[in-house]
Amino acid sequence: MNRINGFNRRIAEKITTFVSTMWCAYIFAAIALISLPAAIKTGNVVIIVAWIAQTFLQLVLLSIIMVGQKVSSASVEKMILETHEASLGEFELAKEARSIANQELAELKLLAAEIQRIVKDVESKK
Repeated sequence: MNRINGFNRRIAEKITTFVSTMWCAYIFAAIALISLPAAIKTGNVVIIVAWIAQTFLQLVLLSIIMVGQKVSSASVEKMILETHEASLGEFELAKEARSIANQELAELKLLAAEIQRIVKDVESKK
């Protein structure tokens, strides 16, 4: 069963990859145009509208929408990656700032201890 699922997934990925190209949209448009003369020849408005809606638009727009989704997805993925990289940069800056703050705090503690020692020396000499 697992092999069948893997096979089905690979086939679906290949079909999706092909259908989501402009070349596929061109092929679908050419296929749809083959039946256009017969639809026009009927002179029936309903048949012509049905051909436009059910044949041409459904075939061609399917691929075009998928291409658009792929482009949009790539754009979103790029934005997410840039945001992630910027966040990592900010995190590194925050780590550096924290390290510097810890060093300064340690220095301040030493200074405070030195000041306390000096105050005690001054008070003991009184």
